[in-house]
Amino acid sequence: MDKITLTNKFSLFNEIWTPKIIAESNGQLVKIAKGSGELVWHSHENEDELFLVLKGQLTLKLRDRDIVLHPGELFVVPKGVEHCPIAKEDTHFMMIEPASTQHTGTLETDVTVSTDAQEWI
Repeated sequence: MDKITLTNKFSLFNEIWTPKIIAESNGQLVKIAKGSGELVWHSHENEDELFLVLKGQLTLKLRDRDIVLHPGELFVVPKGVEHCPIAKEDTHFMMIEPASTQHTGTLETDVTVSTDAQEWI
């Protein structure tokens, strides 16, 4: 395994809300993504989802409050909690989650990226 340089990994893609896998540790996948605008409301019934912002601003809308994350801040969305990520333009973030975590939970939309389609970079 070689070291991973996040800025290099982010330069390899332009898609938004399309997780890219960069590492695996003990059944947890480390993913990075770019966001702009709003994803969709969804939940993960069996998995927590950790978000760490590296660039920009990510708001995790929950039904009872909004969590606003800036670079260097993280939040764990507990399993079963409905959330909707919203990103200011050109936001970069990392997610750490079990390999079984589906992109938009059981909700399938035109922006959903299936677990099998999430590529390693």
